[in-house]
Amino acid sequence: MIEADPILVDARGHRCPVPSLRLRRALEAATPGDLVRLLTDDPLARIDVPHLLGQLGDELVSVEAVGSGWTFLARKGTAPAIHPLEQRP
Repeated sequence: MIEADPILVDARGHRCPVPSLRLRRALEAATPGDLVRLLTDDPLARIDVPHLLGQLGDELVSVEAVGSGWTFLARKGTAPAIHPLEQRP
């Protein structure tokens, strides 16, 4: 099976929280298993993006330093995300 090209989210030039918000929007529109690539030069994304993906139940596939920024590759998860304020059983 050939994997489709990742959905590209270019948030370079934007600061927190814009890169995470754009990534969230792309993941919400994606179907389970889709890949989303985020390009950002916001240093806080190195903290924010893994945290966001954990909250959403999505997978951080890779992080690479590229020039003066980073590229994050995320995979849309198959399990529904649990809202942080919801109680777990």
